[in-house]
Amino acid sequence: MWLLSQIGPLHYAKQRNHLERDVTMKGLYFQQSSTDEEITFVFQEKEDLPVTEDNFVKLQVKACALSQINTKLLAEMKMKKDLFPVGREIAGIVLDVGSKVSFFQPDDEVVGILPLDSEDPGLCEVVRVHEHYLVHKPEKVTWTEAAGSIWDGVRAYTALHYLSHLSPGKSVLIMDGASAFGTIAIQLAHHRGAKVISTACSLEDKQCLERFRPPIARVIDVSNGKVHVAESCLEETGGLGVDIVLDAGVRLYSKDDEPAVKLQLLPHKHDIITLLGVGGHWVTTEENLQLDPPDSHCLFLKGATLAFLNDEVWNLSNVQQGKYLYILFID
Repeated sequence: MWLLSQIGPLHYAKQRNHLERDVTMKGLYFQQSSTDEEITFVFQEKEDLPVTEDNFVKLQVKACALSQINTKLLAEMKMKKDLFPVGREIAGIVLDVGSKVSFFQPDDEVVGILPLDSEDPGLCEVVRVHEHYLVHKPEKVTWTEAAGSIWDGVRAYTALHYLSHLSPGKSVLIMDGASAFGTIAIQLAHHRGAKVISTACSLEDKQCLERFRPPIARVIDVSNGKVHVAESCLEETGGLGVDIVLDAGVRLYSKDDEPAVKLQLLPHKHDIITLLGVGGHWVTTEENLQLDPPDSHCLFLKGATLAFLNDEVWNLSNVQQGKYLYILFID
């Protein structure tokens, strides 16, 4: 169940001296019913404990972005709790550091993502977090911009630079380019000198994408369901196909077996394979993607690769997390 959608970050204007006087504070948590059908949100008091762990940082939260809660993933990872913390993308000021912290010191401005097993919610005045989940916030980036862009920024950077090895001159198809993930991916691709093609799911999205500078090579409006994505991409690339595809989900089955929304807005997996060029990279967010032997054979003949973009992939190796965040903000 996906209950919360991305919204504007929330601010905390508490002064540091006020925080130091408080012994307890409130944090926002969610509680799932026994039937997994309903989620309730509660404020829970938590103690403002000192930093006792060697590599942990105590942080005053200045902004927190609310992102989607993946209860399915929590269940798959067997994370059984009475209360789960809410809010994971945070930006704030370091109040205190553990004895073995080497990257930060008090009064540093930082931004990061709390791990899935964090005990502290981002929607709280003060949190404690391992230093590997934080990086320094650039001076010219506001609190709201830092907290609001960090999640999709890490996803976009992972997709383009680690999973598809983007380089200058490559052609990139970014599905649903007006989304939060899509807009960051477009900017990163432009920064690397790539030729960007994107799809728009509505007239408003198309107008938004057409305002990009440098301009997008082609905006494909799929809102009416009449435009063929594969044909448009092949036409734009002179029949060679695109080098990199970042999808926003794909249709797996025939028209009779798919929901109406998927039929209209998402391309079929065969379309993606058709428009992919020789030696291309397909990065998918479709966790249940199924490829038949003929599909695999076609990818084999093209020498193409397929990679899965897992939203929580950085959680599997938190040592790399600081590297991801640092590159994202300085690149």
